[in-house]
Amino acid sequence: MNSADLGRRVGVPSTALFTDQYELTMVQAALKAGTADRRSVFEAFTRRLPEGRRYGVVAGTGRVLDAVENFHFDDEMLAFLRDQRIVDAATIDWLADYRFGGDIWGYPEGEVYFPGSPLLRVEGSFAECVLLETVILSILNHDSAIAAAASRMSAAASGRRLIEMGARRTHELSAVASARAAYVGGFHTTSDLAAGFRYNIPTVGTSAHAFTLLHDSERDAFRAQVDSLGRGTSLLVDTYDVTEAVRTAVEIAGPELGAVRIDSGDLLLVAHRVRQQLDELGATETKIVVTSDLDEYAIASLAAAPVDAYGVGTQLVTGSGHPTCSMVYKLVARAGSADPADPLVPVVKKSLGAKSSRGGRKWAARRLDEYGVAEAEVIGTGDLPAEPVGRQLQVELVRGGEVIAREPLEAARERHIAARSGLPMSAMQLSRGEPVIPTEYV
Repeated sequence: MNSADLGRRVGVPSTALFTDQYELTMVQAALKAGTADRRSVFEAFTRRLPEGRRYGVVAGTGRVLDAVENFHFDDEMLAFLRDQRIVDAATIDWLADYRFGGDIWGYPEGEVYFPGSPLLRVEGSFAECVLLETVILSILNHDSAIAAAASRMSAAASGRRLIEMGARRTHELSAVASARAAYVGGFHTTSDLAAGFRYNIPTVGTSAHAFTLLHDSERDAFRAQVDSLGRGTSLLVDTYDVTEAVRTAVEIAGPELGAVRIDSGDLLLVAHRVRQQLDELGATETKIVVTSDLDEYAIASLAAAPVDAYGVGTQLVTGSGHPTCSMVYKLVARAGSADPADPLVPVVKKSLGAKSSRGGRKWAARRLDEYGVAEAEVIGTGDLPAEPVGRQLQVELVRGGEVIAREPLEAARERHIAARSGLPMSAMQLSRGEPVIPTEYV
């Protein structure tokens, strides 16, 4: 596979300081206590879905693999830790040689998940695994939230095209990650060129209101755009009067005009009027693109409108009200030494209330009904049962510190479409509800 398939990973900086200080101080204390090398199992999971959501979407796995591979401390970082007296000299010596050498299993990117699903299982020594907590959660919590919002918008769009255009509404690096996650969740294109460059996501874009306002008239602006970009371009028609703009657009570009974009007003009403006008002018193949603070509910409300594509920004890159998935990374099992023969002992935090969890190294399967539709997320500890209980969900991602499961982003996107289609039909409802299938522990 070439870089265009897998994303451009050249020049990726170290991710070692994308972490919380207590990860390093725990390593220091464990090294001093002689427990840092104990064989351990950490798992990333969420205790609940965001309120009203019926399923989650795994996104960011590919970025996690890059982060793990690039997690190492260079001389400048080590000098910072030393100068700030964050950890002692012995720990700095240990960090200087750090490379993750363990194993990682997890749900493949694009898969759906539910409360308790062991989305990522990280195995190795305590010290090498605990260092990865923050960067793993940072990526998974953000990307999975965006992908879940994208998936709901994709379901609401019912096959109509979706354009990610939220770069100006979030941090510049988050914008790139958001475009990637949105593509996994079902969006078709992005306006963000950095995302297109890094992840080979198709990019689109033509003009904003400023371009129209630059010119002496709307006609001059349209003519300049068509002369430069061709008749198949998309013209923004709501700077002044929409009816006049549509008439002018077709006069200049002819019936071959690619699309018109509407960015304000009553989108349902305006879209119907514009479609009728385009058809009367002979531009029957000209598409209508709508933007303007859309979310999944607005998209669903436009289902009866003659709209061909939706451009979504703010609500997408903020997770449509749920910017995180509340995933956690917990130690669930550990041995008494580094010896592979030393048995793993389940461990669990004895918290009160909603923060309780389950110990033990877990496997996961999705049980299907007679029609092949998901009916339960089945989670167990220990060895896999001799009789399969459903479709196995975890795949091997890293073996002995080596990434073995990189894949094109398109594969994650296709996997999500298949996973979502395998859920009960009620998963597509936008009304608030419980997870569409239960989680069963065996």
